[in-house]
Amino acid sequence: MIKAALFDLDGTLLNRDESVNLFINRQYERLHKQVGHIPKEKYVSRFIEIEKRGYVWKDEVYKQLVNEFKIEKITWKELLNYYIVEFKNNCVPFPHLNDMLENLKNSNLQLGMITNGFGQFQMDNILALGIEKYFDVMLISEWEGMKKPDPLLFKKALDQLSVPPHEAIFVGDHPENDVRGAQNVGIKGIWKKDVQWNHVDTDLIVDDLNELPAIIKQLNFSPTKI
Repeated sequence: MIKAALFDLDGTLLNRDESVNLFINRQYERLHKQVGHIPKEKYVSRFIEIEKRGYVWKDEVYKQLVNEFKIEKITWKELLNYYIVEFKNNCVPFPHLNDMLENLKNSNLQLGMITNGFGQFQMDNILALGIEKYFDVMLISEWEGMKKPDPLLFKKALDQLSVPPHEAIFVGDHPENDVRGAQNVGIKGIWKKDVQWNHVDTDLIVDDLNELPAIIKQLNFSPTKI
């Protein structure tokens, strides 16, 4: 019986690619006096290329942009601070996010979130999505002093929910940090499909968040057949 559903944030609940694209376009427009000597398309595409979907620290991203494009009217630190302050205003959820969470909550499931990242930054994004009310547990790597796929992080979430691993699922987009990390502690791993990877060793796959309630019902109806 599945009693808890745990989720990653970026790339799973938050459409990070769309959010970054929206943010960097708006940053260029808002700071046109400082960066307008660079063609917009070039500024946007280079930012996205350098940051590698969040796996390169933004201070390094902005240092590189300033050097490459010879930006002199604003510093990399000011650009970074703009990112920290403004990104939350550009958060784009995946379709059916709230409907899915509402459905699961009404089914008496406990919900948890485990996300890597900086504490306040990630919390600001969660609040921007307006989904904090659904979660019984939210663990952010900076505040916990460990990050996925550390098994202790998954175990801490389970302990706080008072749910054993075999009664939980974890939904995430990253094959190692999310799916394998969950499986390593006995949680069923569900991969939120992402075009970056062609094959993932996962228990189940979802393309749309709205598929989850039915998947959980099916797991509870015939747990040995899935």
